[in-house]
Amino acid sequence: MPSKYRALAAVVTTVLLWASAFVVIRVLGEELSPGSLAFARLVVGTVALALVALRHRRPLPRGRALAFVLGYGVLWFAGYTVVLNWAERHLDAGTAALLVNVAPILVAVVAGVLFREGFPRPVMIGMLVAFTGVLVIAVGGGGGGVVDTLGIGLGLVSAVLYAAGVLMQKVALRSVDAVTATWVGCAAGLVATLPFAPQAVVELSHASAGSIAGVVFLGIGPTAIAFTTWAYALARTDAGRMAATTLCVPGIAVLVSWVTLGEMPTALGLLGGALCLTGVAISRRKPRVVEPVPAQVADEPCESAA
Repeated sequence: MPSKYRALAAVVTTVLLWASAFVVIRVLGEELSPGSLAFARLVVGTVALALVALRHRRPLPRGRALAFVLGYGVLWFAGYTVVLNWAERHLDAGTAALLVNVAPILVAVVAGVLFREGFPRPVMIGMLVAFTGVLVIAVGGGGGGVVDTLGIGLGLVSAVLYAAGVLMQKVALRSVDAVTATWVGCAAGLVATLPFAPQAVVELSHASAGSIAGVVFLGIGPTAIAFTTWAYALARTDAGRMAATTLCVPGIAVLVSWVTLGEMPTALGLLGGALCLTGVAISRRKPRVVEPVPAQVADEPCESAA
């Protein structure tokens, strides 16, 4: 399979798993507190990633690269996960996904300046269309969801942590492979959530089998697999275009919550989801390269009269 199709498959895998995570987190929030859920998820994710990393046996990052990996691990794996879990105790899954996906806008702007990725027209147009879809979903609502001021604030904090994590990860991936970067980052997040370990042990001992299965799914799917496929694709494209792709997550999250939780999306919600997908498709297009027009060959000089 050509590299560009492998990267596309990685992006699709990431988006689908991350969209489903919003719904699973919403369900698990009824039995597990934000910190406990984050710790348990990262335990599963770290173990799964360690098994893969041992098979590949890649060198561990050092120096500046290690600092960036640890930084995004604490911000994204730990901070973002805890705050998002907390937010979804106050927000329905669709609204949480909407607020978190303010992050791609932040990533595209910062990456355009700091990483000199510029502002390609397809990415900017695609993000505008996709973000319009996000706003349409916000206006239309997800159907029967719960929203309060604290939840909105937490959702926006999650977006900032997400954006900071992506930008730090982009720098780390210049010298660290995707599997190692994801594994070490996840382990750093696990260490940061160790204070929640005692509470997690107590809550998990009383949790239902379905909740434990949900934690395992979050650790293996949206964490171990999705973060690895994300890192793989991010290392092969610019941060702005990758971030724009995740703008379709809210639309998918709304549909999944409709099917699984019975949160019926409105007509505007469905329209917004379609706009998100359209915007992402536009952002993935490469700018058209205009071929230079060859210079006309000068007419040969006329021979002088005899």
